[in-house]
Amino acid sequence: MGSNWWRAAVVAAGLSFGPAAAQDITLTSRSGAITLDGTLLGFDGEFYRIATKYGPMTVDSAGVTCQGPACPELTAPLAQIRILGATEAGNDLLPRVLHAFAKVRGFAVTTEPRESGFAAEVRDAKGRPVAHVSFTPATPATAAAALADGSAELVVSAHADPGMTTRLLAHDALVPIVAPDNPLPRIATRDLARALSGEIANWAELGGPDMPLVLHALARDISLQAALEARLGRPIAAAVTHPDLASLAAAVARDPYALAITGQTAGGAARILPLTDSCGFPLAPTAFAVKAEDYPLALPVFLVTPQRRLPLVAREFLEFLPAAAAQQAVASAGFVDRLPGRVALASDGQRLMNAIRGAGPEVPLAELQRLTAAMAGADRLSLTFRFQDGTDELEPQSRDNLMELAKLIEIGRFRGQQLMLVGFSDGRGPASENLALSQSRAAKVAAALREAVPDQPAPLIAGFGEALPLACDTTMAGQRMNRRVELWLRPVTDSLAP
Repeated sequence: MGSNWWRAAVVAAGLSFGPAAAQDITLTSRSGAITLDGTLLGFDGEFYRIATKYGPMTVDSAGVTCQGPACPELTAPLAQIRILGATEAGNDLLPRVLHAFAKVRGFAVTTEPRESGFAAEVRDAKGRPVAHVSFTPATPATAAAALADGSAELVVSAHADPGMTTRLLAHDALVPIVAPDNPLPRIATRDLARALSGEIANWAELGGPDMPLVLHALARDISLQAALEARLGRPIAAAVTHPDLASLAAAVARDPYALAITGQTAGGAARILPLTDSCGFPLAPTAFAVKAEDYPLALPVFLVTPQRRLPLVAREFLEFLPAAAAQQAVASAGFVDRLPGRVALASDGQRLMNAIRGAGPEVPLAELQRLTAAMAGADRLSLTFRFQDGTDELEPQSRDNLMELAKLIEIGRFRGQQLMLVGFSDGRGPASENLALSQSRAAKVAAALREAVPDQPAPLIAGFGEALPLACDTTMAGQRMNRRVELWLRPVTDSLAP
């Protein structure tokens, strides 16, 4: 266990404890690496309250062993961590991340597959059981009810209702799939939305053969389907429904006239149909595009937590999720990890093509030249910042990105690099106003970053308005993608273009 185990266990001093005689005790972390000496002030069956040289502290008994004459007679509590939710994410992701967690903490874990889901036992360095972990597939409604009534500790889901407390586990992407022999080369987002809502019933309307379009989907009580319908804003007009992603992909692969949406990791034998936006900009679900939310159907995978204190092992597991070891396990399962990606801007010719194609009469050649001069020699980091529509408030994932950036700066990840916060806007309204807005939003992110890490050099700020669109402005999704603040890095020896 890490050296800050006791910090995670300290809680507010307002807990109620029964009386106990003041006597010396020693609390030792499960790994044996850390000991804490003090005088026992009280024990309520779950937490020790002790006076130490650091001051009064409250320590979770699940994380320590107790030695000394005042230690209460107890058996170390065995944590029960019951997880419900999305089948594929639960079965494919959770065991890998759990094994990575155990390895880092010095634990051992044994996983036993069940008919659906799995069960696992986590043991400490001395072979003593620490936690029983189980996963059971469940519909979003069933999982939410179990979380509320205390019969589940966590829910894994691709969709979280407003007000839910979540931890981001991984990223996935929604992709359209067809049979391998379907001749359609690509589909635009607007046409895809019309097909999913039942407005398009024949492949000829999409440039394909004159044959009926058969729409397949998951059952509505599956979290990925709920996430898709929330994104679309309406139910899917499916002719055929399936109980899981595997049967969905298999059915689409057999039917030359089928169309469906699935997770990028669950395409099976079906062919992923390339996606474009309404203006023909290609939208590829690359790992970088998914992390940066440049792909419009990027899909988060959450662990939803209850409004009550979880067992210590569960809290440690949640704190482990952003770690490199956890995210490497995510990638090994075929999902997109949360680790920041980095690409050289000069290698991204598609973005420059979009800038040239999308430049209207209000974006002069001089502005494009200023943009390309700033891009030269710079890399883009996948941490991207977007604002809630019509406000100066960062979106929830952007707030998480800001905290992640602050951590990376504090550990010196960008030594020798100049950080640049570069703002962009959508194309609505006058170009001069959009330019000012893009600069203002870049400045707001910079101010929030200075507040998070006040002792670090301030990043440079630039704005280019509507000069570098990621997508077409004819849709709300395209407008949202274009309204962003990107993070660029370049060696400090380089100088910025004016």
